[in-house]
Amino acid sequence: MDKMTFILIHGSWHSSWNWHKVVPMLENLGHTAIAMDLPGMGRDKTPIQEVKMADTVQQICQRIDQIEGKVILVGHSKNGIMISQVAEYRPEKIEKLIYIAAYLIPNGKTQAEYSAQDKQGLLKPYVKRFPETGSHTLQPEIYREGLYHDCPEYITELAKMLLSHEPVESSIKPLQLTDERYGSVPRYYIECTEDRAVTSFIQRKMYTETPCKKVYQMATSHSPFFSRPEELVEIFLEIGKLSEAVC
Repeated sequence: MDKMTFILIHGSWHSSWNWHKVVPMLENLGHTAIAMDLPGMGRDKTPIQEVKMADTVQQICQRIDQIEGKVILVGHSKNGIMISQVAEYRPEKIEKLIYIAAYLIPNGKTQAEYSAQDKQGLLKPYVKRFPETGSHTLQPEIYREGLYHDCPEYITELAKMLLSHEPVESSIKPLQLTDERYGSVPRYYIECTEDRAVTSFIQRKMYTETPCKKVYQMATSHSPFFSRPEELVEIFLEIGKLSEAVC
């Protein structure tokens, strides 16, 4: 199997630790897996009030530019918006896009517009906002039921120590995408059918409005990288092997 390079982008409140099971699985198979901490998240100490979507996108682009050859760019949850915008700027460097229960938003729209349509998700009543820093957090009492209901108990305990503030600005920033650039990169979607954070309703609406080459389904919570990492890696590898000519 040809060596593949995966760049893994975490979702809201999380960081590169999301991928601590997935990265070694990919590496043990001879591939490269790079899990990023986005600005203001995880080990990146950019003050949260200074984080802007444009800078986050640029940081991902810079990481891609450091890699020889093409990458497979993976985005989870809210930060599907990031991989979409990056693909607009680096279509020649991205072999495929993989959205995991992620916001797949068309040109000119925002993540917040689609989140508002997801009436059955469990998280919204537990989001605590901090207008003075332009950020919000998720209250711990919803972690397990909302994010990790099928995951090992220790994941919830880790989350209590590791989840952080999330900048709001990117959720209300309209995406700027074109068919010529973003639209030239093959898209794949992994729907998490038991997701209580980004429900199947809104996932299906998004990948129906913005069609993908193929949609996979996993009977998991919002966090398949914790609950079913082996199955998730198998899907990654299958997508990586697919020929654009066959898709």
